[in-house]
Amino acid sequence: MRLLARSYLYVPGDRPDRFTKALDSGADAVIFDLEDAVPLAGKDEARASVVAALEAGSGSDTEQWVRINTASRGLEDARSVAGLPGLAGVLVPKSTTDAVGAVVSLVGQAAVAALVESAVGVLHLADIAGSPGVGALALGEVDMAADLGLIASKDGEELWPIRLSAVVASAAHGLVPPIGPVWLDIPDLDGLRASTEMLRRRGFAARQAIHPSQVDVINEAMSPSAEELERAARVLQLAEAAGGGACVDESGRMIDEAVLRSARRLLAP
Repeated sequence: MRLLARSYLYVPGDRPDRFTKALDSGADAVIFDLEDAVPLAGKDEARASVVAALEAGSGSDTEQWVRINTASRGLEDARSVAGLPGLAGVLVPKSTTDAVGAVVSLVGQAAVAALVESAVGVLHLADIAGSPGVGALALGEVDMAADLGLIASKDGEELWPIRLSAVVASAAHGLVPPIGPVWLDIPDLDGLRASTEMLRRRGFAARQAIHPSQVDVINEAMSPSAEELERAARVLQLAEAAGGGACVDESGRMIDEAVLRSARRLLAP
């Protein structure tokens, strides 16, 4: 399954009263969270609520995902949601090659995204990206920073080497661009916008959200501007007029196959 969402909004699995609001938020995808958002005592009830929601399917175009737990509970989560009509994908926390492999074997046609949030996951980014059945990498930087002993600044500057490694691993293994980390300062939408625009410029195509107010900002920042789309269309027109080979545009800028490839990607449906 090809992943095309720009925004992935978390909603606690033990709060079914929030499910509809999350699905109506404008997010491209909603992640029913069975892991960090749910206390241990509420995990069985949360799973039952999420299963019920997925059994009902979805009346919208919003993708419905589940972030499962780790270890044996996570595998049971995966078995419980596998094959349900509303399930679009599963997000595997604390991903390792073994963890994603076990989940892929259980969920059939559902997409699988590997949430990398540990030192082990960072060390094996390329192996995780190359694991059969994995469709995307996602970054969980709160846990990652703690595991690495980093004191991350608000903009996550200290984590950019890892972010770019995720971009490289995704491209090298033919995955969609990675899914960016959450932005913790919910009221700071200007900061979210600037951070998300930077993520897009540096190879990301989506971002996780923790509050509905973040969704529109992420969707806009992760979408190409009208100017970018116009430029891409013009580049393809010029190349076609030149017989498909290298040419130059009106400003004298070289248009070669790499430029054309970027333009095609930008205009892909």
